[in-house]
Amino acid sequence: MEQEISDVSTEELLEALLEIATPLAPFDMPLLDAHGASLSEDIYAGDRLVLRTGTRIRSTQIGLAASIGLNRLPTRPHPRVVIISAGDDLVEPGQELSTYEDEFETNSWMLTTAAREAGATTYRVHMIPENEEQLQRVIEDQLVRADLIVISGESHDESFELITSVLNKLGSVASVIPRMSDTGRHNYGLIGPDQTPVVTLPGDPVAAYISAEIFIRPMIRTMLGAKNIFRNKVTGTMKNSAESALGVRSFVRAVLTPSASGYLVTALPEQQDLLALSDANGLIMINESQTSYKPGDTVEVLLMERSNN
Repeated sequence: MEQEISDVSTEELLEALLEIATPLAPFDMPLLDAHGASLSEDIYAGDRLVLRTGTRIRSTQIGLAASIGLNRLPTRPHPRVVIISAGDDLVEPGQELSTYEDEFETNSWMLTTAAREAGATTYRVHMIPENEEQLQRVIEDQLVRADLIVISGESHDESFELITSVLNKLGSVASVIPRMSDTGRHNYGLIGPDQTPVVTLPGDPVAAYISAEIFIRPMIRTMLGAKNIFRNKVTGTMKNSAESALGVRSFVRAVLTPSASGYLVTALPEQQDLLALSDANGLIMINESQTSYKPGDTVEVLLMERSNN
């Protein structure tokens, strides 16, 4: 039976994903091990509140804890995120491309480090599944070390259908296409004996990364118990033009530069190129009812910097 694919808004998909991304159970960790995790309860020195729940534990918080005689801190641990990339035309970097259809495997490298930047402990897996049984074994093997599994597969071959079929054997997943520009099919659900959250992303590297920013990063931050699960937003003034199709949400790769009046925002050319994604330090958000911005327009931009970690 063919999987039903729903058309959903960005907000609807994000809400569904955050429902399955529950904060991890807290436990006490030695000071050095707690570095980078989130505090799971308030810390007092006598009657004075010195550290708040949800604070990301950095070197200064470690020093403060030590100064009041603590050698352990109550924390929510780093979520363990397994990134799986599947496709029969994906070649590991450093090897030779055999045919014109081959391409270097990009997504697992990019998504693994993006998840790490969000605060996760990450594991990267690249495989070329020959059949459902092989892929199922790989996913089942990863369940023992995963709080979240993220899978990317090519939608133009049979990889995505293979992934979807296996996930439905291991649990229950829904298939959706968010109303976003230049995206594709996503799956999400719970699999395995521990009901581990799983999300599949489009195979196109740019689309996969944008989905990771909008959907996977908030999931990781929620599981981490972070105070801020979303990127910071700023307003700026367009220096050039940016366009979007009616009825979809667009996240236009852009460069922000400080100016006397705030930020100047330049939409980058060649939006589907990884170079534009690499150069961008912000995403111009264009909603479904807007089709373009012109020079001088005020826009809202999602900052790509790590200022709210």
